[in-house]
Amino acid sequence: MPTTSGFSHSIIETPRLAMNVWVSGPDDGTPVLLIHGNLTTGGFWTYVAAELPDDIRVIAPDMRGFGLTEDAPIDATRGLGDMSDDVHGLLEALGLAGRGAVHAVGWSMGGGILQQLLLEHPDDLASLTLVAPVSPYGFGGTVDAQGTLAFPDAASSGGGGAAPEFVRRLREKDTSEEDPNSSPRVILRSFYGAGANAANVDEDFLLAEALTTRVGDDFYPGDSAASDNWPTTAPGNRGVLNTMSPKHFNTSAIATSTAGIPITWIHGTEDLVCSDRSMFDFGTLGELGAVPGWPGADMLPPQPMKAQLRAVLDGYASQPGQADLVREVELEGIAHGLPLEVPARIAEEILALVHR
Repeated sequence: MPTTSGFSHSIIETPRLAMNVWVSGPDDGTPVLLIHGNLTTGGFWTYVAAELPDDIRVIAPDMRGFGLTEDAPIDATRGLGDMSDDVHGLLEALGLAGRGAVHAVGWSMGGGILQQLLLEHPDDLASLTLVAPVSPYGFGGTVDAQGTLAFPDAASSGGGGAAPEFVRRLREKDTSEEDPNSSPRVILRSFYGAGANAANVDEDFLLAEALTTRVGDDFYPGDSAASDNWPTTAPGNRGVLNTMSPKHFNTSAIATSTAGIPITWIHGTEDLVCSDRSMFDFGTLGELGAVPGWPGADMLPPQPMKAQLRAVLDGYASQPGQADLVREVELEGIAHGLPLEVPARIAEEILALVHR
């Protein structure tokens, strides 16, 4: 269990599946929904929850495929639709759906889940905070701010992008630091970790949560398809990584949405996961020579993830009456693990929207 007082979890039956939900605060408090990213759980929000005042009702579910939530397979053909529908179902079970009262916060993949929720169930939301989110054009396989595909089959994205040795060690719940390039502990620390705040988080707890990730074609990383295009793998239709392939995921319609919901985007300058030079993007890896045969920047440059989101949010802000609804917060020297590295700052930005 985490060390944060008052943050506990239990199973809630929803119309779609049984979800493990981490909570704190009073049932009649202002609802703040916290949605985690890939390879993490609702428990990762413990440090942000500790920074929120006593009148906030924190709701942080484990998404399907993670934590203690029911083992329901992930259909990637609707992007992150399975998970956004799960969130809506949870809000229905809690009596919060359609009331426009929920301040929703999504980190990494969780930001993509909430982008999809914004398009499909905007009446659920009072505000939206995107914390180092996946691009509106998904992860991998696109070349410019407009989300143009590098290859028609979306090669270089999806389930085939996961390192097999990392997947094996994740399946075996390996907690060691041996062979650090494939160690779940080291990768978690290096790319999803607390950075300078590491002394104030419980790494063993966070690793134990990460190792609850289900492994397989229906979960992480998902299936894949052979491709004639570099690097010879294209997305499949099942599992986590395929939900974020541009073949299936595209929330760029946010640019024309008139939902009228305030949106804050928080990101760090040292992010190596959801950035314009992601170390998990084949464009970046090819450029660095880490994956041989790269076809070059003319065909597959590093995906401009931040530029893509900025363009979509600029479109949202250009809609009538929405000019002052978008705020971008860039944190100097901060990496991808913002809920762990700067939890107080994340809480501050959430409360700014709660009290807007």
